[in-house]
Amino acid sequence: MQHKKVSSNERLRRAALAEYAIFKSGEDKDYDQLTFLAAKICQVPVAKISIIGKNNIWYKSAYGTQLAELPRENALCEHAIYAGEEIFIINSREHPEFFENAKNIYDREYHFYAGVPLLNANGHAIAVFCIFDTKIRKLEEDQKKSLLALATQSMNLFESRKQKTKLQHVQRKLKQKYKELEKFASLVSHDIKSPLANIISLTELLKDENKEKLDEQSRQYLDFLVESSYSLRNYVDEILSFYRSDHVLEKDYEDVHLPTLLKRITDLYTLEENVEITYPEKGHLKNINKAALSQVFMNLISNALKYNTREVRKVNISFKITSSYYCFEVSDNGIGISAADKGKIFQLFATLDAKDRNGNPGSGIGLATVKKHIEQMNGSIEVISEKGKGSTFKFKIKRP
Repeated sequence: MQHKKVSSNERLRRAALAEYAIFKSGEDKDYDQLTFLAAKICQVPVAKISIIGKNNIWYKSAYGTQLAELPRENALCEHAIYAGEEIFIINSREHPEFFENAKNIYDREYHFYAGVPLLNANGHAIAVFCIFDTKIRKLEEDQKKSLLALATQSMNLFESRKQKTKLQHVQRKLKQKYKELEKFASLVSHDIKSPLANIISLTELLKDENKEKLDEQSRQYLDFLVESSYSLRNYVDEILSFYRSDHVLEKDYEDVHLPTLLKRITDLYTLEENVEITYPEKGHLKNINKAALSQVFMNLISNALKYNTREVRKVNISFKITSSYYCFEVSDNGIGISAADKGKIFQLFATLDAKDRNGNPGSGIGLATVKKHIEQMNGSIEVISEKGKGSTFKFKIKRP
């Protein structure tokens, strides 16, 4: 760990320390365990992880003492960070001046000190892993190795905290960007939907007021205009739904009775004629996102019925539990998906040549939203299908 050149640039050292966000960051049992082990292995009364600030030294962890902070000047750790040694070891017999100057700083009179500077990648000592004793002593080789190993683990914890802090910062920025994007999508959708509504209403009005004057081809043009306007409006709605889907994923997790959930969803579709939907009569799900799972089922069932030209449209939902996942299958007798298309159906904005039973093309958003929900629930989804022979969507979500 310590085979690095120690930097003597104090300004850069403090800048490096700031990146770790550890100064006065509160107690942490992970660090306390390390100082406990150091004290026991080296057989000393006091072990500390000392954070070197601008003027003071603060302890991230201290075993054997209640002292929380002390002046940096004349502190023994001040010598350790610039000594250029892997382990800085001194005692009062060989270096009486160090201990004499430090006598009024500490809570007791020490005669032995050993400190391992904790260096970042650029050689800046942000802290010292150190031990103290009130009597003159020496460390055995195994004790030195143990102290170095514990210091390495301490630095690993600091690095982990630093990366976590960076990740949290990136997450905050991404969340802000996402909110801005969602706001933009809302504004754009409003600006598009308003003129679309005018186009639809004016076109319908034009058809009604001129139905005797228009020939068949002109009426078909107007019908196509209305149909295209509705398709574009629905497309805008689905884009907005996709960007808002993260709000669904933020819902609280709860226990769910699966048959009750599926009944409420399937009742929305069984009102149509010649629709048969079957689902399990038993099943309890623990601590899941009910809102997200409902959206997944609604989308898959809706697609199964829309892309189905059979006289009787059938959907079957099955369920099983494994040691790690809740597993579901949604099967239909619809038009199916070709082998060439199966690889892209979950991609955002990827559309197929197929049209639904009303002749409308897909938006390429619904299944992308389904995949997004499932992956956020630590699951996965796949499709088994053959053109003209229906489809089976198999997905699983992580169970607690």
